Amino acid sequence: MAEWRDHLTGGISWRERPGDGPVLVCLHGIGSRAFGWQALAECLPGWRVIAWDAPGYGKSVPLTVDWPVARDYAQALEGLTNVIGLTKFHLVGHSLGTLIGASYARNYPQAAKSLTLTSCAQGGGVTPGAALAAAHQARINDLQEVGAEKFSEIRSPRLVYRPEANPALVAQVRAAMATVTLPGYAQAVRMLAAGDLTADCAEISTGTAVVVGAEDIVTPPAQSERAFAALKNPRGLTVVPGCGHALPLQAPLALAQIIRAQAETCADQGATP
Repeated sequence: MAEWRDHLTGGISWRERPGDGPVLVCLHGIGSRAFGWQALAECLPGWRVIAWDAPGYGKSVPLTVDWPVARDYAQALEGLTNVIGLTKFHLVGHSLGTLIGASYARNYPQAAKSLTLTSCAQGGGVTPGAALAAAHQARINDLQEVGAEKFSEIRSPRLVYRPEANPALVAQVRAAMATVTLPGYAQAVRMLAAGDLTADCAEISTGTAVVVGAEDIVTPPAQSERAFAALKNPRGLTVVPGCGHALPLQAPLALAQIIRAQAETCADQGATP
């Protein structure tokens, strides 16, 4: 299997697992990074898999606005895909990445062949500049007060179902979360606070599948069910048993099967996979 390649393009760091098959672009969650998609890529042999570090993560330059909204991240993604020559591709977003993915599909409908939303984060729907909810402000405060290493140690077990039985998965979550920094993380928290996933889902024409872990305590299944109910072109809601929030790590094969089905649906409709 091809080795991953690391790139830095236009102020965005991204990883690529080369392949001659369909192209999949992956959008990580608020406490993760591009390398969190490796398990999924291994379940999609032959696919070209591209995963970015969102603005403010890894070597990606933070956005210029202090309180960005999902569309700001979608614009950054459009800039990256244009520079690297992607015109049509499948798109998957996890957690915070669902807000970005939905905004992208809404605003750039010709680019996304399919959209898969994983562990949906609904967003808080607050007006940018308003006071943050206590839970959102606590994310920023905790990172500032204890540092990324301790922050990740505290939070990472919540993302995995039965963390005591899955220490290797917890370690992977923790490794990614330990790399978050300010101001990128604070910008992402504010975007989450202002987000409204259901509103974007109601305007998406792209065929969209939704998948969530049955044991997700971070973004419980009800959030994904709400997003699915709003879709104009739904392609199935899957609740994965025995899986928590970190679904791309805890159930990569189940997610890969859904994404593969998305490509097959495109082929059945006369488009290239």
